[in-house]
Amino acid sequence: MQEESVPLAGGALRFAAPLGVGLWSWGDSMTWGYGSYDKAVTTATMQEAYTASLEGGVNLLDTAESYGGGLFGGWGASERFLGACMRDASPAGELRPVVVTKYIPLPWRLFEPRSMMAALNASVGRLQVEAVDCYLVHSPVATFNSIRTLANSLATAVESGLAKTVGVSNYSEAQLRETHRVLAERGVPLAANQVEFSLCHALPERRGLLDACQEMGVGLMAYSPLAMGRLTGKYSASNAPKGARRFGNYSFDRIQPIVDRLQQLGQEHGGKTPAQVALNWLICKGAVPIPGAKNAAQAAGNAGALGWRLTGGEVQELDELAIGGTLKLGQHG
Repeated sequence: MQEESVPLAGGALRFAAPLGVGLWSWGDSMTWGYGSYDKAVTTATMQEAYTASLEGGVNLLDTAESYGGGLFGGWGASERFLGACMRDASPAGELRPVVVTKYIPLPWRLFEPRSMMAALNASVGRLQVEAVDCYLVHSPVATFNSIRTLANSLATAVESGLAKTVGVSNYSEAQLRETHRVLAERGVPLAANQVEFSLCHALPERRGLLDACQEMGVGLMAYSPLAMGRLTGKYSASNAPKGARRFGNYSFDRIQPIVDRLQQLGQEHGGKTPAQVALNWLICKGAVPIPGAKNAAQAAGNAGALGWRLTGGEVQELDELAIGGTLKLGQHG
């Protein structure tokens, strides 16, 4: 069920649901610690996750050129998986996929906007689309170019017709305001800032970034909204998640009270899971969570966060339990 449009500025994104799906894990065996995997089976499960997401009213699909191995191989694998899914899937009612992908301004990508436009052209090709719905700068770290230069490159991306809207990721409030100002000079709205935001990383709200986004009409997309699985109820101190899951990585002495309350609230709301309650908390904040989904069951579970709301008192109670978190390498937001 699609309950309302997502609060992201800019034309194309008004067709997206207030919940997305993050495709970081699609094709990425290194970051997530899967080891070897059968690509044919993975392709099938990704297709199932894609179809289940759209059937559940979740049509905002977030990927990046680096997802699927990144600098050390498999560049663009996630985009290719998504492109294949969109090509082969049957239509899901009136919903169409809304695609977000990202550009990494690596140190050797010196010449803007040429470097960004070359990367955008490659992403459009892998995704098999005429244009991406939103194109983000993945992080302002590890570049010799200024925030102004990157913002002007984003404006060029819109003017080229290959990106319908643009945004940023891991930007601080000051960087966000500078980007917003430069884009406005070019007549281009800033659609989104994608940052880590969860009950295990509440910094975007506590440091004022969420308020700043709302003031400027910029949507805040919340990545790692379940703290890489730690808020799902599947893990504990004796059963920690495996793989390189650095977001939300706190001891379960701190996390367990949050999960316990999520479980209780889920029962009070008709049998919702801890994950669905954690995602709903973010939706109530006005953020757009983008949890991962590697199969149909996970995608359908994510969609269960839509169509209902925590009360104001329940949101406040979870606010008090939330962990502030700390910034990591590559993050400014």
